[in-house]
Amino acid sequence: MSETAGAKPGPEPGDRVAIGITIGNSNSSIAYTIDDKAEVIADEDGDRQIPTILSYVDGDEYNGGQAKNFLVRNPKNTVAYFRDFIGKEFKSIDPTHNHASAHPEEVDGVVSFTIKDKGGEEDAPSTLSVSEVTTRYLRLLITSASEYLGKKVTSAVMTVPTNFTDKQKAALVAAANAAGLEVLQLISEPVAAVLAYDARPEAVVEDKIVVVADLGGTRSDVAVLASRSGMYTLLATAHDYEFAGASLDKVLMDHFAKEFMKRNPGVDPRENARSLAKLKFEAEATKKALSLGTNASFSVESLAEGIDFSSTINRLRYETIARTVFEGFTRLVESAVKKAGLDVLDVDEVILSGGTAHTPRIAANFQSIFPPTTSILSPSTSVTAVNPSELQARGAALQASLIQEYDAEDIDQSTHAAVTTVQHITNAIGVVSLSEDGHGEVFTPVIAPETALPARRTVHLAAPEEGGDVLVKIVEGNTHIKVTKPEPKPAANGASTKGATVEDAKDSDNDSDDDDSEEEEDEEERREKVWKIGSTLAEAAIRGVKKGGKVEVTINVAADLGVTVTTREVGAKGGVRGTL
Repeated sequence: MSETAGAKPGPEPGDRVAIGITIGNSNSSIAYTIDDKAEVIADEDGDRQIPTILSYVDGDEYNGGQAKNFLVRNPKNTVAYFRDFIGKEFKSIDPTHNHASAHPEEVDGVVSFTIKDKGGEEDAPSTLSVSEVTTRYLRLLITSASEYLGKKVTSAVMTVPTNFTDKQKAALVAAANAAGLEVLQLISEPVAAVLAYDARPEAVVEDKIVVVADLGGTRSDVAVLASRSGMYTLLATAHDYEFAGASLDKVLMDHFAKEFMKRNPGVDPRENARSLAKLKFEAEATKKALSLGTNASFSVESLAEGIDFSSTINRLRYETIARTVFEGFTRLVESAVKKAGLDVLDVDEVILSGGTAHTPRIAANFQSIFPPTTSILSPSTSVTAVNPSELQARGAALQASLIQEYDAEDIDQSTHAAVTTVQHITNAIGVVSLSEDGHGEVFTPVIAPETALPARRTVHLAAPEEGGDVLVKIVEGNTHIKVTKPEPKPAANGASTKGATVEDAKDSDNDSDDDDSEEEEDEEERREKVWKIGSTLAEAAIRGVKKGGKVEVTINVAADLGVTVTTREVGAKGGVRGTL
């Protein structure tokens, strides 16, 4: 990826010190792999989630948590929320989140910031492009990682959102190169999150459909992926700026601002930029506290007009006032699954990623829309869940450790960001056999739906016990959602409530009040996923299979969708081969 993006020649493979880097709009992370285990690196302040903020005070440069503190005291010389501006024209950006920091401006069509980055009073402010800001920020991240590791970091695998354009990717690589960093590869953020889970020693790599809900501070991204034999295929994505961590911050800001105004009529802390910055800063801290405990305090010194303010809130109250935002997260996930042409019953795993994913209510809501068989991987629902804030950096570091020994040309040829969006089959391809009772047909998938191409799979089928000729039928198949509606509930006298009088129904209800809660689950319609047999692709006859023998079926689908089927008796010579 780095070569195609115009990267400069990097160090020799054996001399590389490679890390994983995730740059978010709100926070960034860096990680390094030691003994096949990815570890997130803390900066000089001990922060593992490093605020994506750059600030200048009297000519001194600050980043991370220190720079974030200057959003209150030095907002005009503090650049924040700039990641999504990389590689974009000024007319296409949304500067909403920059109200409390340096405002983006247009310079020759490029997004830029005017800040005073020199210490002298007589020195004029500098105009920095977003690429230069990114380079300076990356340079500080590289310094932190180098000091932590005790050796100079030379290379990295970086993550990018799935909707980053080629122009944005090229701009990010160029900014990294200017910071002295070789970009080995850019991988999409959801793939990095899945990698962080699948690369664990205890993980079992298996075919599955995964939803990655990346819930960040200023945006939420949902991706639906198919994992087939360790290869990931992107099926659908959804992006939203309305429902994100900042939306939850605003709910808390409004709540406490109104409470402040009740105690101090006529004074609205949201109308003053400094007070608003303090309000947001403390609201974010309160939100994080409510993800860990059931109560949190809110305290700001001199919130507005020199008036101190303190209050408390419990998690139940928080979840009530933020209900609309929480429902927005759920709808976003549902829309992504629908966009992929799938049902929630098709999803095997939901991975929560990003800082906002720590919120217990979000995971609880996801549990309510997915079946019990779907694993919801978040801190509040799984003891084995990885820290959502660290997933992407861990995945990037693992990828970096895998490819850092290869030449840049080999990396460019063998690994490319497009690998996650390769051609894939929509329907399953499998074989049909008689059911055990001999009266129906059973579909056995050989190549699962959403498998990336080219693909080759083999399955062994048991022949009839007495042996003989075996007919193998190769067909397409797809999942179908079977809905079983509940039977009308009988009344106490044995008649259906549906046909009973109003009085009878009331009597029946009174008699069965105690049973309602127990039978509530039975009253709901049941939905299950079943295979639906589609069109027949081919038939092959294997003659004279020995008693108790097995038939081997191999299906090979090429990148151009050409299908080759090979069938033979296991252990025998010869067989039948045909191309569709």
